[in-house]
Amino acid sequence: MITTLGGIGLFLLGMLLLTDGIKALAGTALRDVLTRFVRGPVSAMASGATLTALLQSSSATMLTTIGFVSAGLITFPQAIGVIFGANIGTTSTGWIVSVLGFKISMGAVALPLVTLGALMRLLMRGKVASIGIAIAGFGLLFFGIALLQEGMSGLAERIDPASIPGEGFLGALILIGVGFAMTVVMQSSSAAMAVTLAALHAGGIDITQGAALVIGQNMGTTVKSVLASIGGSTAVKRTAVAHIFFNIVTGAVAFALLPVFAWGVGFWEDRSGDTAGVVTLAGFHTVFNVLGVLIFLPVIHRFARMIERIVPERGSRFARHFDPAVADLGPIGLESARRALTEVLGVLISRIIAVTRGEPLGREQTERFAEARAAIPKAAAFVARIGAETGRDADIHQQIGLIHAIDHLEKLGEVIDRLDDRPQIIRRPEVDQYRSAVEEMLLHAASGFGESGWVGDPDAISAESVRIAAVRRTLRHRLLEQTARGQISAEISGNIIDTVRWLDAVGYHMSRALAYLSSTQSGDQPPDLDSSSAHRE
Repeated sequence: MITTLGGIGLFLLGMLLLTDGIKALAGTALRDVLTRFVRGPVSAMASGATLTALLQSSSATMLTTIGFVSAGLITFPQAIGVIFGANIGTTSTGWIVSVLGFKISMGAVALPLVTLGALMRLLMRGKVASIGIAIAGFGLLFFGIALLQEGMSGLAERIDPASIPGEGFLGALILIGVGFAMTVVMQSSSAAMAVTLAALHAGGIDITQGAALVIGQNMGTTVKSVLASIGGSTAVKRTAVAHIFFNIVTGAVAFALLPVFAWGVGFWEDRSGDTAGVVTLAGFHTVFNVLGVLIFLPVIHRFARMIERIVPERGSRFARHFDPAVADLGPIGLESARRALTEVLGVLISRIIAVTRGEPLGREQTERFAEARAAIPKAAAFVARIGAETGRDADIHQQIGLIHAIDHLEKLGEVIDRLDDRPQIIRRPEVDQYRSAVEEMLLHAASGFGESGWVGDPDAISAESVRIAAVRRTLRHRLLEQTARGQISAEISGNIIDTVRWLDAVGYHMSRALAYLSSTQSGDQPPDLDSSSAHRE
């Protein structure tokens, strides 16, 4: 029993190291693969299956998918396709264990692989160190399988498969429940699958009992989705609900086909004289997941709309961008923050245009502006959480650029509050020409917003801001001269000068925010824009 538990522990540790090593090695490849290849449900499914098979972690794939939905890089129906593919991809562990773990003896090379991987991790840096982590994990995985085989062989001598329930409807249900519990306890369907394969290989269970256990283990992964959704964003909850629906329906289909599978295996064993083994069980696991995908794929858009109705969007429209789980995804988290800040800037620009035109604000516009203002400090906390551990200089540059953009957006919001207090001054004839120039610049900036963010020319906006600043200095000089000549009161002159200065600040902070957001969108180093603000004086 101790040997079996040790084998499970080493298998889990090996899986963890293998996944971490490959994720670190992949870097931004996850983002590049999904954004490049996810175009429709089929391509999304293929991408999800491939990534999960490579990472050996459906959880990592799903977490990345949630991040992509939050960042707006993929749609929710596309995300569901990735989830379907992840369920197929996770069955690859069964094939690895059944083919390499039992058909090919890896025990002799497992420990040398662990040593080699550990040395690479200790002595090397960067990608080579990540490769070392993956190699060490690979070695531990197969050493764990070897211990499982040894432990299960001892258990098989004391356990009669006939004494284990499996025959009939009730027996199969009991084993499905046992399989479900195994996944919940181990927090890994792959580890539960490895234990089942080892028990089948050792003769502790038969193929039909193993199939019932595998169905339960496949359904047990839904518990992790439920736990992950608690306190999560709408994207997390929708992903969890979609995963639960898929696995329950897939499990029901597999359960209905269990008698057919048992008959087919018996028929083949009678004809061939061989005994169905671990490869057959791994194949059954893959087949019923593929069947589940074939059931859902034709109705994926209707399924997505159903999930969206079950879990509607609540709270701020910007909240989906700041999911704590997404902050751990480095570049994806930065992209999510960039898109959120771009949306915030769009709302602020619309608000300023309304102010300069003297347009009344409706309830919806007022609430939208309040949400945008509230999202700015949340974005700051979110970007700070991402930290500087993303691994690439470009990612650090993006983070710095986002922090600059947040600072300018915060100041832009403060300027809007000041302008709100003096609508009569903004509409005075002395301010008309200047206000019209600012409004033209705002409309120019507003025209650059697209689905992926702001696609305008930041240099053109910055040049307009500089020209407007020059006009503001000329206007200020003229107003002071008129005040000195007694042509306008000092109070009105001061109010106009303050208002024009704040309108100038609108152009300044808006142009700076656009420039920094544009640099983070392209991945360039953030420009050195704030080293001087002389044109504002």
